[in-house]
Formats: sequence, C-alpha cells, structure tokens
Amino acid sequence: MKIDAAIIGGTGVGERLATLGGCTFHVPTATGMLRGRVVEHAGKTILLLRRHSAGHKVPPHLVNYASMALGLRTVGVKACFATAAVGSLRPEWGPGTLVVPHDFLDLTARNLTLYDREVVHTDFSDPLPARREILAAAEAEGLPVQDRGVYVCGNGPRYESPHEIDLFGKVGDVVGMTASSEAILMHEAGVRYGCLAVVTNLACGIADSPLSHEEVVEEMGRSGEKAVRILLRAVASLG
Repeated sequence: MKIDAAIIGGTGVGERLATLGGCTFHVPTATGMLRGRVVEHAGKTILLLRRHSAGHKVPPHLVNYASMALGLRTVGVKACFATAAVGSLRPEWGPGTLVVPHDFLDLTARNLTLYDREVVHTDFSDPLPARREILAAAEAEGLPVQDRGVYVCGNGPRYESPHEIDLFGKVGDVVGMTASSEAILMHEAGVRYGCLAVVTNLACGIADSPLSHEEVVEEMGRSGEKAVRILLRAVASLG
C-alpha cells in the first residue's frame, strides 16, 4: 500500500484522529511493530499514529520512536507531521498559542539513534524540514501561529522544576517531552518531519499554580480541532 504521509497525534489529538476511522495498519520493523490506522483524505493516504497508544498508556520516555521512524521509512511517506502539547517558556505565549518550531534542544539524555552498529553522522542544518508545509497550511486555514520557536525537550514524565525552567527560558521558547526524539530519528531515517506545538500551560515557575495533566488535556480539547485542521491541510498540500 502506498502511504503519502503520516500524522502523529499526541495528548488530546490521538483520540481526535481516531474518530477519522480507517483501517488497522501494521508495519514490522527491527525495533518492534508500528501500529496505526490508514485513512483517505483529500486524495491522500495517511497513516495515523497515536504517540502514547490507545488510552494514553505509554509515557514519553518509553515511546518506541525508532519503530515509528523505521516504519515510516519502510512505507515511503513524503512527510510526517506531529502535534505536541507544550509548556510555554514565554509569558506572552499563553494557552492556545500554536507554535511551529524551527529548531530543538534535546536534553532528554535518551541517546536515541538508528546507528548503534555503524558510524553515521547525520547533518541537522534543517532539523524540522516539514515545518514549511505546516506554516503554509496554517495560513491557508486562516489560523495564526508563531512561525519560529526553539523546542526544549526534557525526558519526563515529570514536569520540570522552576530552576530548570529558568534555565530553559534562556535557550528556548517551549518545553515538551517528545518532539526532539521524533525529529532526530525521523531525520536519520530520511523522513521529513515537522511539529505543530500547542501551548497548554505556562511552564513551572512562570505559571502561578501547580501544573497538572488535566489542564493539558483540557486545553488540547479546545485547541486540538485547529491542530488537526492544519495538519490535514498540510498533508493535502503534498505533491
């Protein structure tokens, strides 16, 4: 089966993507089975992936990022678009802000790579190349986005401490737990990847109250529909 593109749905979006229906699709890889659903939209065949699996059961540090990258390379997608719930490191970027990062800072210490058995040095001059389709799609949908931003990625699953956020704020714009891992392995696999980050809260120490996963889910419930519209438009624009 020819697959044109993939969409990775994170918190609050994976469930929304599941409502698009489609048929179950499995891709065996050297690091495990990639499981998703295939749907047709705007003349394109899309593989929908739920980052944290059904029921949001897999924490960010245990997601099988390698199987996603290898599986998407196997089926020959033109691009992979992802959503990510993030905390804002900038007080002016409040909940509901959509950000299309242009770069990332990986602080996870996961040491993920597809090349443990050979020496391959991958160039990252253009770390998130599929962002261009996301930006064009947001403009076409009439939805405002921040067109640049540095995504700082922590390991999770805990939230960051106030002092960590103070440091992160000096080097980045949003903080999350997933996108850099996906970007690294997708890039190594030769899959064009872009991320649409959705601000769900101000980061710890910037916010006046303790953080909770519930507020993340609530904001993604409000903003998830916009994110899905943009990513489906991005897929439709692929040549």
